[in-house]
Order: sequence, then C-alpha cells, then structure tokens
Amino acid sequence: MADLASVTEHIRAAVGENSGLGKTVKLDLMDKGTIFIDGASVPNTVTNEDKPADATVTMAWDDFMALSEGKLDPMMAFMQGKLKITGDMMIAQKLAPLLKR
Repeated sequence: MADLASVTEHIRAAVGENSGLGKTVKLDLMDKGTIFIDGASVPNTVTNEDKPADATVTMAWDDFMALSEGKLDPMMAFMQGKLKITGDMMIAQKLAPLLKR
C-alpha cells in the first residue's frame, strides 16, 4: 500500500515544473498528513507542508486512494461528503488529472 511519501512523489512528478494550476492547493488527508501543491511558483513545488492555500481538499486516506485509483468518482465523493473543498473550487477541479495513479 502507498504511503504519504510515495503519493507526494507521484504528485510531484505529475505536477512537473509547470502544472498550469497558477494557484496553491492543499490536500488535507487528515491523520495521514498534508500535500501542498504550489502551482503559483516557478517551478511548481510539491511538499508535505501544512500552510494556507487557495483551495483545500479534505478527505480520508482510504477515500483518497480509491479516488486516485479510479475506484471513486470525484463528483460522487463530493456529493457523499467524502471529499470537502474550501476556497477556490475551480482550482480544485483542475487537480483530477494530477491525482491519477
């Protein structure tokens, strides 16, 4: 099973130097930690820092893994309350391609 470090590295590779996000996003994976994507910096960076972001996506680790493996639809997860977004919802929608495993 994947851990926070390997997921962070996967997202870092997917983001690359310019993700096109143009803003910051924090994935709050509750008790597992956070992944901070700085899509506003050049080059973009991905860390495990817990700092303010333009959008914060909060979900349980198991739901996040199911989402990244394509077993959980993002819209269904949102409607069921498994995925919560605070801040800029439009930027959060651009994350989907970066999270696929």
